[in-house]
Amino acid sequence: MLTAANTGTAGNTPANGGENAIGLSNPQYSSGRRKMLDLVNRLHSTGAHLDIDLPVIAVIGSQSAGKSSLIESISGITLPRASGTCTRAPTECKLSWSAEPWKCVVSLRFITDEHGQPLGLVRNEAFGAPIFDKTQVEERIRRAQRAVLSPSTSPREFLDGDDEDPIGSHELTFSTNCVSLQISGNDVADLSFVDLPGLIASVGKGGSSGDIDLVKNLVTSYISRPSCIILLTVACETDFENQGAHTLAKAHDPEGKRTIGVLTKPDRIPPGEEDRWLRFIRNEYEALDNGWFSVKQPDSRALASGISWTEARKEEQLYFTATPPWSELDFESQRHLGTSRLTDCLSTVLSSLIAKRLPELQDELQALLQKTEENLRKLPKPPSSDAFAEILHLLGDFSRDLARHLAGTPDDSGLLQAIRPVQEHFKKAIRDTAPDFRPYTKTKANTLLDEDTGLSTFEPPDFLVNEEPAEVARDGLNTIYIDEVMDRARKAITRELPDHYPFVVSNDYIVTITSKWQTPTRNLFDAVERILTSYVKKIISRHFGKFVQGGMQQQVTNIVVEYIKTCCDATMSRVSWLLEIEQRPWTLNQHYYSDYRDKFLAYYRGYRQSDATGSLKSKLNNYRPPAYSGKSAATPVLPELQVSMSKVLSGLSEVGIHGVKPSDLPKLLPADPYEPALNIMAAVRAYFQVAYKRFVDYVPMAIDYELVLGLDRNGALENQLLKGLGITGTEGSRRCKDLLEEPPNIVMRRQDLEKRWERLDTAKKELMDVWL
Repeated sequence: MLTAANTGTAGNTPANGGENAIGLSNPQYSSGRRKMLDLVNRLHSTGAHLDIDLPVIAVIGSQSAGKSSLIESISGITLPRASGTCTRAPTECKLSWSAEPWKCVVSLRFITDEHGQPLGLVRNEAFGAPIFDKTQVEERIRRAQRAVLSPSTSPREFLDGDDEDPIGSHELTFSTNCVSLQISGNDVADLSFVDLPGLIASVGKGGSSGDIDLVKNLVTSYISRPSCIILLTVACETDFENQGAHTLAKAHDPEGKRTIGVLTKPDRIPPGEEDRWLRFIRNEYEALDNGWFSVKQPDSRALASGISWTEARKEEQLYFTATPPWSELDFESQRHLGTSRLTDCLSTVLSSLIAKRLPELQDELQALLQKTEENLRKLPKPPSSDAFAEILHLLGDFSRDLARHLAGTPDDSGLLQAIRPVQEHFKKAIRDTAPDFRPYTKTKANTLLDEDTGLSTFEPPDFLVNEEPAEVARDGLNTIYIDEVMDRARKAITRELPDHYPFVVSNDYIVTITSKWQTPTRNLFDAVERILTSYVKKIISRHFGKFVQGGMQQQVTNIVVEYIKTCCDATMSRVSWLLEIEQRPWTLNQHYYSDYRDKFLAYYRGYRQSDATGSLKSKLNNYRPPAYSGKSAATPVLPELQVSMSKVLSGLSEVGIHGVKPSDLPKLLPADPYEPALNIMAAVRAYFQVAYKRFVDYVPMAIDYELVLGLDRNGALENQLLKGLGITGTEGSRRCKDLLEEPPNIVMRRQDLEKRWERLDTAKKELMDVWL
């Protein structure tokens, strides 16, 4: 982008060929180097600089630091001055040597919309036809700046409208969008740079208080990148310490490795202060790796008189060779004076940086592409063009997944695993309603309490140990004593014979017990409904969670919850029926009932028989058959109980009663005055065992069959969803699209990633082409 000679005005470049070209356009550089610069320019055009650190020269400085004059001397074009618009948006200059005649193409690059939000995919718009007359460039740039500052207005209006710039006519005072100049010709050097708005310390008329930070942030966004070469302009007519551009540059390049300093307006140095500025040229103060340069541009009078670019360069050379103290500098320092030497340095530094960065860029692009693709895969799939088919597919997947969970999954977080604890709790609650019959009178209860614990010494029957957890008997509100049973039986007699007691007594006890089953049953039902609803909602969230925006998740949830309630009503009617039939004692399981009744009766009778050494039941339980060694015929010495027990069992065998065990002997005990009560107690307790065991099976089975498994039996739920969502009617197509609407943040995220992927992929292809 640098020019070396000019035969027109200071804003025009010469037409004497490329023999004066420098830097990348020097014949000693291969055409491959020029291709690399063109590649970087194309990468900038694709917006790749938004994602990767591309080599670039950024020209920065405070307002009135001579930045515009410096750019004119480098590029050979004239920038707008009267309105100051050239400093209100970045101006990108891409210059390249060409055998063709001089040409300038002006375009606009938008990276944000009219609201200042990133576009994702950079938009490049040509601004007018190519320019072949250098005198037309200034006006075209001025018009382009107006278009950039008014992003909501069509650029065509600024291109064809009046060339006017009234105060307050722009939407923005500064912009991050830029004007791009692509200049080529046989007298143009290969170089690229971007002219950034000058840093401001105060806001003028029509400005905004936020402009100061806006410009600072804009400049920072460029110079903070490691591959940005900072071209720092400092005016010699102003105190160095008061020029904020240097402070900002040093903050992001504290060691001065990528900053090139330029002293402008050396002819305006106050007398006696020359040596202070010469220290910069000698790199003795604020030293930089690439040093400091000084340039001398024509003043306003020379520009008004139409001084040519060639004359301006000659006057600049004459100034530095004939004006002390510049002319008195050593040879090495003299190489840092003049525009041509500055451009030579810029071209060399930029070409070296590009050569270093290109191999790195390929790896960075590949890594960013992979990361972008990974982020895209993490997003939900975008809605299908066939919304109805997609909803059918979603509902089908949901129904199949739900059916799998309803049937049972082999993991500890499954639905059935969540229900099992409440089923166990239900079983225990029903078992706890068992009648606590005591084979002794209420007045004797206090004599059977343990002195230390205060608990009853009454022991529950041991034949239930293998069936149910052992429990400690307590004398409480649910305890029923034998005298209470007997008293109730006597009072129930109507016209029965003296030795008969009405069944109504047993029936009343049983009904009293089974009536207590309603609360545990309802608790189980409510718990299963709650667990099922919560579990199904989680499955709904997994399948429809990304469709919150269109309301699909909420509508599916509402439909399913309502359908669960419908199933609950049908299930509860079945459960209520089971409760009702248990209010009338009945069983065909006679063997099971009789076995339990005999065991309980024997248990109660045994407990009733006691002697001085303890209850007969305890003695019988402690009985052990005599042991013989087989080596001696001598009669063993047996305890008294064992001797008596052996005689009883032997005597029973002799009369033909075989297989009698000691625990069976209480059945032979004489009648007890409370025998009717014992029979009632044994019958009620035995029936409880029969009824409770079938009930704790049937109720969970009914709930499981009617509610859990019934939720999706024969595809009923899927049909309900199709009907409830209203996607099969005349408005079905529109309805489907509305339901599948994605959240705006997901849409924007996907668009941003897709645009980024496109930028990166385009940049990758550009990189691949340069090596071919």
